[in-house]
Order: sequence, then C-alpha cells, then structure tokens
Amino acid sequence: MQTYIERDVKDFQGISNGLKFYTFVRAVAVRTGNLLNYNGLARDCDIDLRTAQVWMNTLERSGLVYLLPPYSPNVTKRIIKTPKVYFLDTGLASYLAGMDSPEVLEASYLCGSMLETYAFIEILKSFWHNGQEPLIYFYRDTNQKEIDFVLEKNMTLYPVEVKKTALPGETNTRNFAVLNQLGKKIGTGAIICLSPNFSPIPKQNIVSVPVWEI
Repeated sequence: MQTYIERDVKDFQGISNGLKFYTFVRAVAVRTGNLLNYNGLARDCDIDLRTAQVWMNTLERSGLVYLLPPYSPNVTKRIIKTPKVYFLDTGLASYLAGMDSPEVLEASYLCGSMLETYAFIEILKSFWHNGQEPLIYFYRDTNQKEIDFVLEKNMTLYPVEVKKTALPGETNTRNFAVLNQLGKKIGTGAIICLSPNFSPIPKQNIVSVPVWEI
C-alpha cells in the first residue's frame, strides 16, 4: 500500500494527502460487495464529494476495484443507476479491514461480503482470461428484490447467488423468479456456496456450485 500510494498515485489526479487517501482505500475495502455511496465515503473520510468521486476513479483505473452496474433492459439506465463496488483482491481487502487470518475473517461481519467478492472476482476473470467482455450485472428492483449476479449471453439471463452455506435450498433462490418479467429467456441458475459437490436443486433449473470449483 505504501508503494501504491507513494509511487503510483500520489501525483495522479492531484492526490497529495497520502494519509487521507489510505483512509479512503480502507473505507472502500470494508464496503466491498455493497452499493456505492459517495456521500457516505466522503463523510467517513472527511473529504468532499468531488474528491471521493475522483479517488474512486483512480482506484478503478488502477485495477483495485470494479464497479458492477445493475441489470436493466435499458442500457442507458445501467449507466446512470448506482453500481456496486467490488475490491479486486480479497487478501488486500481483508488486510485493510484489519483481518489478518482466516479465523478472524470467518467471525467477522464482512465474511459474507468477502465470499461474494471472491466469487465475483473468479467469474470476472473467467471472462477476461477468454478475451471476452464481462456481461455481468447485479439485480435490484424497487421492491428490494435482489440477485447477486446476472450473467447475460445470447439474450439469455443466468441468475447467480452466493451463500455461505453448505446446504442451499429454495429459499436462497426465491428472487430468481423476478427475472421472468423482463421478457428474456432465463437459463440455468446457480448458487455458489460451501457445498462439497455440484448438485441440482430439486424441481428447479438451478444447481449448487462449490465455491472452490469456480
């Protein structure tokens, strides 16, 4: 982090206060997997809104974070709606959040978010390593129905949930049905979880996927 701040970004975009920037990076790390809230970041880091936006752009351009857009059939709405922010290194994010061992992370309130972040990174890499554009989004509507990830390919949507459980069931995928109203074909869904093996969810077009297999 010292090298990153002192050598890579200190003179980039007018970043001169290394301590405040470090505080900003830590604040982003503990928000991984959550909706991006510039006002909250600015308030917690004692910076103005414009600075928070510029610094987030710096993190994105330097490959530390990825801003995941919401899914919408209207491409313009995907651009203007609030994205989710993902830190692209769970080890570094855990360190910045003050967790220095798997046991500490396991007991932390951030455990679920870090698991979701890890799954997202692996899915993202599967696109990048094959030279493909990552057509991946999250879903959230006005009724607070949420789906962690929605992958799109050939006009077909594939819903994905990430759960810290070894025994996923129907309750973990109840929100998948909201995609039916979008007028597109819905492909096989997935629950990325702690189950030991690939297995189908009974009576549903959904499979559970061990997180270490992705």
